[in-house]
Amino acid sequence: MNTNLSPDIRDPAQWNPNRRLNKTVESAVKAIFAVFAFVSVATTIGIVFTLIFESIDFFQEVSLWQFLTDGQWTPLFSNPQFGIFVLISATFLTSVIALVLALPVGLLAAICLSEYASSKARRWLKPALEILAGVPSIVFGYFALLLVTPFLRSFIPGLQGFNALSAGLVLGISIIPVVASLSEDAIYSVPRSLREGAYALGCTKREAIIGTVLPAALSGIVASFILAISRAVGETMIVTLAAGQNPTLTLNPFVPIATMTAYIVQVSLGDTPAGSLAYKTIFVVGMTLFLITLVLNIFSFWFVSRFREKYE
Repeated sequence: MNTNLSPDIRDPAQWNPNRRLNKTVESAVKAIFAVFAFVSVATTIGIVFTLIFESIDFFQEVSLWQFLTDGQWTPLFSNPQFGIFVLISATFLTSVIALVLALPVGLLAAICLSEYASSKARRWLKPALEILAGVPSIVFGYFALLLVTPFLRSFIPGLQGFNALSAGLVLGISIIPVVASLSEDAIYSVPRSLREGAYALGCTKREAIIGTVLPAALSGIVASFILAISRAVGETMIVTLAAGQNPTLTLNPFVPIATMTAYIVQVSLGDTPAGSLAYKTIFVVGMTLFLITLVLNIFSFWFVSRFREKYE
């Protein structure tokens, strides 16, 4: 018997002739994915460097001390002033109002879907809740301006037509699906054995949720909170339409204000000459917004990794 005619089982190419083709296709797919990853990273780097270079040009004409300590923001006036905390305070105000509404409502909705709703109800309720996340932000903005503000003015006489309160409330409604969906995923992924252990120790369902389930899902819940905060800080159309474009250093939610994103929209309309100092302010405001969201995301990564190690 000629043993040379039998395939060598140690050589996979002889018993699987398509293996070489499969490896070629796999290599091509890896190369395509690598190109996509490189494009996304390169785009991010390009955006960051654009903000950095334009911000450097801005600070060659305006001192950092004036930028941080000035009490007014009027870069489009004949006597310009560049106090960034005017815009930061407005962004902070609308974000706090939104988070006061979105975080508890979203978390309670997540607990209801994960722990109390039946599997059939969960299959219907969760997609219905996530549909809210697909509503364009400009629709929320007109909803705040044309419905929420008139409703609030019916029992808050001092409320002006453009105000931070209605913008913050509608902004909170828009980010509820972010908190609810991500928190529900984190809570639902907690092992059943932890719940059963709590029940075996005599805990009620409420005690098991508060004392066992929520601490175990804390990293995912905090990640959803940080993502919601970043979304609130970076929201544009809702605050632009509902809060107005009046840069005022105030924490009064009943008056018009201008957030960082609303100011960027105002300057980007085309009335400001490109290359002017006023035009460069949109980049320094964008850089400030980028740094705020970067700090939030770094804190989120640190917090999630710390508590993941704690519960593993």
